[in-house]
Parts: sequence; C-alpha cells; structure tokens
Amino acid sequence: MDKSNNILQTIREDDFVEYYLFPRITISDEQGQQEVLDSAIAVANKVVKQQCQDYLWHKDPFKLTTRTHLSNFLTHIDGKTEELPPHLHGVSHYGDNIEDEWFIVFLLQEITKQIPGLIARVFDSDGEFLLIEAADWLPQWASPDTCENRVYIYEGNVHLLPPKNLENPALSVKEALQQIWANPIIAPIEIQNCIRNRLSNFPHNIKNTQHFATVYVPTAVAAILQSQPSFISGAVQAFINRDTVDMKACRAMKYFPPEQRVKTRVKFSKCLYAMLLHSKYVPERRIGWNLPAVGSEEYRQHLLGVKVACGFEILAAQAKPSQDIEGDRGWVQYLASLKDKSYFEGLLEGSQKYNSRLDKAKKYYTEHRDTMYYSPALGQDILHLLRTCEINFEKLQVEGKNLPPDDDDSWLDVSPEELDNMLQERYGQKKFIKLNQSTEASNFAEKVNKFLTHVSDIEGAEFPCHDDVTAPPSKPPRPKKGVSFTQDTNKNKSNVDFDPDSFASAIHNMLNFVIPEDDSWDLESDSDMSEYENDNVAEDNLNEVGNKGKMRRYMEEMDAELSSTTMGQSFEKKKGDVRGFEDIESFQPVDIDMNALKNILESYRAQMGDAGPSGNMLGPMGVHLDPKQ
Repeated sequence: MDKSNNILQTIREDDFVEYYLFPRITISDEQGQQEVLDSAIAVANKVVKQQCQDYLWHKDPFKLTTRTHLSNFLTHIDGKTEELPPHLHGVSHYGDNIEDEWFIVFLLQEITKQIPGLIARVFDSDGEFLLIEAADWLPQWASPDTCENRVYIYEGNVHLLPPKNLENPALSVKEALQQIWANPIIAPIEIQNCIRNRLSNFPHNIKNTQHFATVYVPTAVAAILQSQPSFISGAVQAFINRDTVDMKACRAMKYFPPEQRVKTRVKFSKCLYAMLLHSKYVPERRIGWNLPAVGSEEYRQHLLGVKVACGFEILAAQAKPSQDIEGDRGWVQYLASLKDKSYFEGLLEGSQKYNSRLDKAKKYYTEHRDTMYYSPALGQDILHLLRTCEINFEKLQVEGKNLPPDDDDSWLDVSPEELDNMLQERYGQKKFIKLNQSTEASNFAEKVNKFLTHVSDIEGAEFPCHDDVTAPPSKPPRPKKGVSFTQDTNKNKSNVDFDPDSFASAIHNMLNFVIPEDDSWDLESDSDMSEYENDNVAEDNLNEVGNKGKMRRYMEEMDAELSSTTMGQSFEKKKGDVRGFEDIESFQPVDIDMNALKNILESYRAQMGDAGPSGNMLGPMGVHLDPKQ
C-alpha cells in the first residue's frame, strides 16, 4: 500500500476510539462477503438503536460502515500495515466525555452477544485501553509491545491471547481471529470483573448521566431542539471551542436573532451542562441580549439560552457546500497534520507532484470529514431545519409556561470528603498512618526502608505488598545477582549484574556520612576496575588521605559551632531507651525514626493538598498520611 495513502487514513484527533467488527466469513466471493457484512451491520444497528434511545452523545455517535478488501488495512505501532479480512469499521470522537468511549465498549459487548462468531477489536490513541483499565491484574508478560493485536471482545467477554514467544510476540489480526474461533482464550476473571465494573452504568443508569434544564432561547432554536434534541451536543461544542471568527457570527446573529425568545426544556449530558455553565461569556446588550438582574431566579436560564443560541449560530455560519473545503477549519488542521507526518515528503509546494498529493488529500478529507475534525454537515442540517421545520411562536410560548422544574444540579458541588470517597471507590481504600502513636514512627521507617531495598526493574519501582497496605498484586521479584561485570562471549552481549542490596547500603552510608567498613566500594582494593590503575596510584592515595583529614577537620569545626546553639534541642529524643549509653549522665539519644516522620509530616502539611515531594514519595510506597492529623 502507498505510504501516502497510509498517512491520509491515520490522521485524526487524539480523542478518538476506533473499532473493528469481524464476522466469520468462509466464502471468497466478494458479493457473498458483502451480503454477510450487510446482514451483520443490520443486526448491529438494531442493537445500537435499542440501547441508544436515551443516550446523548457528547461528540460523535457510534457508527459502522462496511469495508471490503479494497479498503481493508490496519496500521501497527511500528508503522507497518496489514491487510484485514472484510469487516465493519467505525471511528468516534468522544471529546471531554470519557463515558462515550466506555458506552461504545458496552455496545460492542452487546453486538458480539447477538451475532454468532462476531469478534470485535477496540482501541484509542493510548492503545489497548481495556488493558490500561485493568492494569492491576495483567499477567506478567503483558506490555504495550507484547499486547498489540491480542485483545478482543468475543461473545461479550474480553479475550487476551498470550504470546508463545516473548522475544517475537508479533501476531497478525488474521492469526488472532483464527485462534479465537478455534480455541477462545478468555482473559482472567479479574480483568473481566474490572471491565464489567467500569461498564456497570450501562444501560440501566444512563439517565444518571443526563441533566434537564430550562433555557431561554430564540424561537427557531427551540423548534430545532424539539425536532432534533441531539443537536445540543454540537451547539455546546461549537460555543465552547469558539474563536475570533466565530465571535463575529455571534455579534451578527444572522440566523437566530434574539428579539423573539421562549423558554424550552433541554436535555444535556452532565458533562455538556457543566461545560456550558462554567464557560464565561458576557453577551452584548446592543445585539439584543437583555438579561435580567444577576441575582434573579431567571438569570441562569437567560444566560444559558444565550450560549446555546450562539452555538447554533456558529454552526450555521460554518456550514459549507459539500465540496468547498477552503477555509474549513477542519481542513486546515488536517493539512497541518499531514505536513507534520511528512505526507508531501519535501516536495516543492506548487509542483506537479505536490499538487497531485494535495488533490488526493482534499478528496479523502471531503469523503471522510464527518468522522474527522469538524463536520460542517451539522451546520447544513441546522440550516435545512431552519427552512423546513414549523416555528410556531404562540405554541412554544404556551409550552414554555408549563415546563417541569429543572433537575437538581447540586452534583456540581463536590466537597473534599466526597471527592476522597469517589477516589477511594475508584482506586481502592486508603489506610492512613496515625501520627499520635509513637510506635508508628518505627513502622513508618520500616516502610521507607522496605521500599528503598525492594527489587525493581527499569520500568519503575513497585511497593512490596504486606498485610497493612492496600496495593495491587506486584510482579514476582527477580532473582538477585552478585556484583560483577562480565562479557558473554557466546551471545556477544554485555551483561551487567547488579546487587541492589549493596547499592542501597552505599546510598544509606553516604546519606549518613558513614565510610563503608567493607571494601566493595574501595577503589584502592583489587577489583575489576584494576586495569584503569596507572603509575600515579601512590600520589592518588596521598591525596585521598589528605581529603579525609580535611573532612574530619570540617566536621570538628561544625561541631564546635553547633555546640553553642540550641539546634540539638529541636530533635525528638528517645524516652526510656538509653541502652549502651549508661555511662553518660542525662544523655538521651536522638529518635531518628520520629524525626524523619516529623519532618516529612511538616513537608506534607506545607503542600496543602497539592503535589509535592512528600506526597510524591509516599504515594507509590503505599503510605498515606491523614491530612486532618
């Protein structure tokens, strides 16, 4: 496949979710394959219509198209393309509402239950987001590199195909489909339950994602919303994302003048309502927006109506003829993305080859812009309804006087306690350390030391599980190795063996100004580094002795200066524990653990709930300090 065609078909915004549905087709005749696809898409659309009756999409709805061998391909993360069997395909942008993405997963589950043999694959800009959601329960072999083309939905369940060889985990979609049809491998029950919990709102709790509110809008807007309630999503999106060009349309209000307005009840998603309510906008009185006093009960209805009307005005003003893309903001963004992806390969702008690729890009954008950046088709639909739908001012005015009350919007106000409960419900219950117990200081130090000495790998550190910390199952620790630098002559590879215990001990010694007793870090002893010695060893040793003498003098001078201060009284002392110091009168040793806990607590409180060194250090360790203490 031509590389330029590949680039054309992979450029899109980051807020997308892409899905493929593969029916089991055993015939090679293209007409017969198309009939199977048409039958599958008819059943799928029936399921979608049934489940989406009350659902309000934030941006793009769930939509399927059939793909034959002429357009069947898939681009991998390494840039390679693969030819796919005939299938149903769709791309939806979910904008700021991640619930749309998960509702699509729910729809795919339902569709695969209704169509025997149908296998679905879904991913977004982050890749296999189903596995990201279930990251705490993944098998050890799972990683972004090893999981590509291995996650599918079949008969309503998530299927995860383990690789036979981790060194070569590549798997084509065709091979994966054949494996599932021959021997389905359902993902572990923990992964299944994690995905089911994420989809628990659907379909029974869809109404909980909606918010009904009264708005005071121009008569034509009220009539259009009664005819097509889903247009509110596009209007809110257009208003939220307005620019200087859009504001010119809002100052003219050519299509929806504000002189004649009525009250109407509008269904928002909670996400759309919150976005619209908190978007700041001061309407100009000279346009005709005469709003009541700010403190009045109707002020919010009027202001929301102004914003909705401006959104419809922007959409109508941006509507273009189907073949006219010059000046289309989506085309401008698409062309910029093509240039960033080296689509024109350095060709001179205006040359014959450049213009040929430009025409090809324009044609592709015109045919597919409904599933790309901004679609002017919605603006064209609004203009069509504006010309054809019945606009009865008297009827709408009477209906506006008998509207039910608005939904309670107290859900917008979330207290810190409610936020904590939501986070704990989503990510697990936290167990706090009580700082009023002296015994907890040693426990805290034990947690820190355990975290520092725990074996980790290049992908990061994991806190070791124990009884009093809520943490996901960690991967089995890797075997410790001795300290040596070896050369593997058989495989011609350099292997570095690293002892984490020795390294952690050296770090502790440096932090405590302690010289190691062993010779593991002594450059003077015999070691594998001996080949770097030279004739100046004796001189270097003398310099080292001199440096140690200087350090001791510095320490003595510092002790003399500190002896005349009260700094020593600021440290927490151990009470009733002077073992080993009986010969020193009235001596109390410093409680190192308690001082460490005290200093970290002061740092944590100084953060005032924001990100900072203490929270960032303690969080991954599984240690949570109660901010109220």
